[in-house]
Formats: sequence, C-alpha cells, structure tokens
Amino acid sequence: MASEADSLQNGSQGAAAPNPFNFQTQVISTAPVKSNVGQRRGHRYKHSSVSAQHQIFQEPPPRPPPVLPASLPTPTIKEAWKSLQRDQRMRLYWGLCHVAIAIFIFYRSGGSLAAMALSHLVFFDAGSAAVCVVVDVLGNFEVWRRSSIRHPFGLERAEILAGFAMSIFLLFGGFDLLSHNLKHILESVGNHEAHHDHDHDRISTGSLDLVSAAAIASTLVSAYGLKNHARIAKVMRVSYLATLPSILSNPFHFLTLFFSALISLLPLLSISLYAWLDRLICAVISLAMFSLGMRVAVAQGLMLLMSYGGNKGDVGVTAVLREIESESGIARVEGAQFWQVHYGLCMANLKVIITNGYDELALGKLRNRISALIQNRLGEGYGTGGNVRWEVTLETTVDATI
Repeated sequence: MASEADSLQNGSQGAAAPNPFNFQTQVISTAPVKSNVGQRRGHRYKHSSVSAQHQIFQEPPPRPPPVLPASLPTPTIKEAWKSLQRDQRMRLYWGLCHVAIAIFIFYRSGGSLAAMALSHLVFFDAGSAAVCVVVDVLGNFEVWRRSSIRHPFGLERAEILAGFAMSIFLLFGGFDLLSHNLKHILESVGNHEAHHDHDHDRISTGSLDLVSAAAIASTLVSAYGLKNHARIAKVMRVSYLATLPSILSNPFHFLTLFFSALISLLPLLSISLYAWLDRLICAVISLAMFSLGMRVAVAQGLMLLMSYGGNKGDVGVTAVLREIESESGIARVEGAQFWQVHYGLCMANLKVIITNGYDELALGKLRNRISALIQNRLGEGYGTGGNVRWEVTLETTVDATI
C-alpha cells in the first residue's frame, strides 16, 4: 500500500494538472479611448456596392461656397481721400465753397426776414451738395453697391438716412422762420419802446443784390455741376412742376431761384410795402420748407421701413396689378408686395394663380412679361426719366378650382 501511494505521488509530480482558468497576458494601451456614440452602424460599408444600392440615407450633394461674403471692408477717411478722382475733388471743393456762401448770406441778411429765409434754403442746398459728394466718393468702393451678409443691399441705404436727416433740417428750418416771423409781427403790433430799439433798419440795395446774386449763382452751379438733390426730387414727384424746364422742375431749385429774384426787387419798393412783402416772403418760404420737409420725410421714411410709396391711379401699383390680371392664362393675383430699398432699387414679390396649361417655356415667358411690365410702368423714376431698377420674384400656382 505504501508503495502504491508513493507511485501515485510520483506520477502526479511528473504530469502537470490541467488549469481550469485559461488566462492570457494582455497589453493595456494608455491611448485615449475613442467613443463610438453617434456613429451609424454599417458606416464602414457605405462605399460597398451592396450598401450603395440599399442605403436609405444618401449623403447630400456638395454645396458650392456662399456667393455673398460675410462683410466687406468699410473705407476710412484716409482711404476715401486717396480714392478721390479729379472731378470728385472739384465737387468736394465746391461743396466747401457752397457752405461758405450759405454762411455769407446768413450774416448779410440782417434787416431782412426774406434774406434770412433765403439763407436757410441755401444751407439746405449746401448740405445736399455735401451728401452728393460723399455718395459719389463711397461709390468708388465695393462695399457701397455689393451685397453682403452684414449689409444685404450694400451701404446705399445710408444715403436714405442722410436724406431723412436733411428733411428734419427742412422741418426745423421752417419752424424757425415761422417763429421769427411771428415774433416780428407781434412786436410791430405792440407800442413798447423795446420794439423801437430793436427795429430792423432797411437793408441796403447793394446787400440784397449781392445776397440774391450769390444764391442764384450757387444754385445754378449745384444744379448743373453737381445734379444736387436730383435723387431726392424724384421720390417727391411734384407733378405740377413737371412741365417746367429740368432745373425748375426740381422744387428746391425753383424756390431758391424764384425767391432770390423776388428779393432782389425789394429795394425798389416803398418802405411800407417793403416791410409787408419782406414778412410775406419769409412766411411763404417757411411754409414751403415745412411742406417739402414733410414730403421728403415721408418718402425717406417709407424707404427706411421697406415700403413703397409709388404713384396711385393709372400709373401706380393698382394699375399694374390690374394689367397683370388681364393677361391670358392668369386667374388672379393672390398676393403682391412692393417695396423700395433705396433710390436705385425696388423689389416686388407676387403670387399668381394660373390656369392649367402652362409648360416651363410658357412660364418663363410669363415671368419675363410681368417683370418687363413692372419695370416699364413703375421703374424709370416713376415715369420721370430716372433709373430705378426692379427685381421681381414670381410664384405661380395652378388654380385648383378649374
């Protein structure tokens, strides 16, 4: 028995006993673990021929880079000065001279309410000339006309803000002249001694002639050389001046030239008639400034609010819509939006209900006809020879009732 136990012990030592746990040495990496959260299963097979046929979610086609830049560089004063051309530099110098003439007329108008009112008109002319020069210089840069994400219509809408500021000047100038006129009328009614001490002496003939000549000369130079506030005059649409020559059809030029010629005749009148007519001219100029200021403010305000204040009646939006609805194949115009972005650009969005029977070629011709109709009827400065461009967007829907 002892020998059998020894033999068993020796056999167990000679043959290794089987290990129930088959552990293997593994190398643990210290690299960061990549998460596969959000990855679609089967992604590794997306380029295989089998998955390409049965793939439900196709990859979108590659998009071209955006056409509009995010923003464009705005020129500094130094860059604007370097970009000045010869004619632009001359217009800038004339703008400074125009401001000097307005200041001269204002200081030489003592003793005449009409001459002081005329100086307000010349100040407005000088301010409009300055705006024209700035607009002309900024037109040298790409940011003025090219659209970007930051400025979808370029910087041309800044001109609308400048025009709105000039309309506020007209309104306040009209109120200022009216208050001065009422003050002198009330002083003439009273018999207090302060009025006699403050009474204006009659202005000399040479001073009035010099003031009138300076106002007429500066207006003619601005009208023919700078085309001063011609763009503002287009949006005002003063129809009763349209039959006059080009320079007189502008209400601002007409007022300045007319009252300058009238003021030059004041010294030829008697003292009593001179005082009465001087106050009357001042009152008329103040009312005209207030009226024109209101019209300019409304026109500029509509542009700032992205609206359209076009003509009414036979040459306006209503007539254009009636003509579009009279086209063969058009059932009705379901929606129409018109607005003006700035002086040179207007936009129109229309939704037209058409009859069934238009192919792609016929729809293209219809779009061209409607765009040409809107451009010819509402473009061109509202019928006054301007260069307003219309961008028309047309949406067509087949009439379901047919």
